[in-house]
Amino acid sequence: MTLFDGIYPFYPQQRKPFVFDVDIIIVIIVFLVIGFSFLLILPGIRGRARLFWFLRVITSLFIGGVIVAVHFTSDWESGRVTANTTYKSFSPEVVHADVGVHIGLAGVNVTLVGKPVGQLNETINYNEHFSWLFGKDYDHEFQEGLERGLPNPILYVAEKFSMLSPCGKNGQYRIAGHYASATLWVAFCAWLVSNMLFSMPVPVYGGYMTLVTGAFLIFALLSFSTVRSSSPCVIHFGSVSLQPVYGVSFWLTLATGLLCFLIGAVVILLHYVRPDLLKAFFDLCEDEEEDEEKLAEVYINPHVPEIKTLSSQPNFKLTIKNS
Repeated sequence: MTLFDGIYPFYPQQRKPFVFDVDIIIVIIVFLVIGFSFLLILPGIRGRARLFWFLRVITSLFIGGVIVAVHFTSDWESGRVTANTTYKSFSPEVVHADVGVHIGLAGVNVTLVGKPVGQLNETINYNEHFSWLFGKDYDHEFQEGLERGLPNPILYVAEKFSMLSPCGKNGQYRIAGHYASATLWVAFCAWLVSNMLFSMPVPVYGGYMTLVTGAFLIFALLSFSTVRSSSPCVIHFGSVSLQPVYGVSFWLTLATGLLCFLIGAVVILLHYVRPDLLKAFFDLCEDEEEDEEKLAEVYINPHVPEIKTLSSQPNFKLTIKNS
């Protein structure tokens, strides 16, 4: 086999890996636009209610943004190792590179970054995604990777998550990711309901729904963690091994769930201990005072003659005399 301009004939040109996921960018932009829209009306709010409004909006959008964004991230579990490994099939060339695996709810990303990036007259910088969503064929995508001539480390890692692998992780991650995603969408619905309830005169019900939101976030973590109940699948590269651990999305979801529990507990506690403070935070005191002032005002039309009430009428008595 001969080289043609530094590339083996049946291998295509190296592809430029994507850096940002389009779905995550869309989610971030949507929540940023909503946040800026609320901040535009912030100067029109009076007094200390302005600070309370700002905290409520930012906290709520943070929770909702996290719930939606973690659906599309690829770092629920992550692992990386630096090793000397063969680059491509039928070639004795060895490269020094970082091999990474990033597992999400929808699939796995395998990365290969050379140290340095330029080796063997090529730019070694790969980021390949293999999906295990229902309706997707993981083994077919893996076969396409073989036909495209992906580097050996990527194919070796991707094979560990295939249906025919002795590790048996494909079905476990597929089911765990499916139920975790469904539970997160339930948490998102609970978050929407809690925001509506917080805008009502009795915010304690919003606190209860915030607890429900946190509970479903924890349920999503438990669903994804079921993969750990089986024996781990160790990926060896010579004398080193690649073992995924919980990533940023997992811990961010856990922190958001605990934040929901904290907010819900504080709202319920203030409802029973300091209801005046809770109403002040949700700007309910001023609304009640305005309603009372409106009810207390009496409008008298000077053009309408005064009508005497029944109490001002003369008291007629009927006397019956016996003849």
